[in-house]
Amino acid sequence: MICGHGQSATATSAPQIGQKSMKKEKSWLRNDLPQILLIIFGIFAMRSSLADHYYVPSGSMEYTLLSGDRVLVSKVTYGLRVPFTNFELLDGHPVERGDVVIFDSPRDGTRLIKRIVGIGGDTVTLKDGHLLVDNQPLAAEVGTTEAFGERMVALNLEDGGGPDLVNQEIPAGMLLAIGDHRGSSLDGRYFGLVPEAAVYGKALAVYRRKEEGFVWRPL
Repeated sequence: MICGHGQSATATSAPQIGQKSMKKEKSWLRNDLPQILLIIFGIFAMRSSLADHYYVPSGSMEYTLLSGDRVLVSKVTYGLRVPFTNFELLDGHPVERGDVVIFDSPRDGTRLIKRIVGIGGDTVTLKDGHLLVDNQPLAAEVGTTEAFGERMVALNLEDGGGPDLVNQEIPAGMLLAIGDHRGSSLDGRYFGLVPEAAVYGKALAVYRRKEEGFVWRPL
């Protein structure tokens, strides 16, 4: 009799436990899921409009950037856009010569990171890997560095200078993007000029380097 009574009690309590579990699950879906989805949307919206990161896949920007570097990117430097669109809400700073920027290749849509070496109104010559802008050489020390204003850039010319450019005129609103590894960079010498409006953001700093871990190297 005792054993039978115990079995009966267990059998009748099982559905009640299942009902409580279902109620808790429905409560979680009703109360917590919308907040979680909102947080996820906010994170993606921030990445779309404010800041993001970029993984450097190659050595085309050596020695400034190395393959495997992770770079923090500002998406508000050049203007604030509506999340997930190219519609600009607020103007930002114009792209400057020497900036390292993120954009999609006009050739095949691949997302790239390169240095802007020519802006609207410039006439650019690139010979043996060395830049001249409006007939003024940028090389601070022949074969090693170039000066973009006060910014000193170390070049990689181990593979030569790559294709030359002669008196390339840059129209207003367009940019010439070239890699610092002049002899090993698929850049504006191959796919042409990039519209300034097509630039996604400005690379601010390397925050992780494969051999060093977390670092902070401003660009």
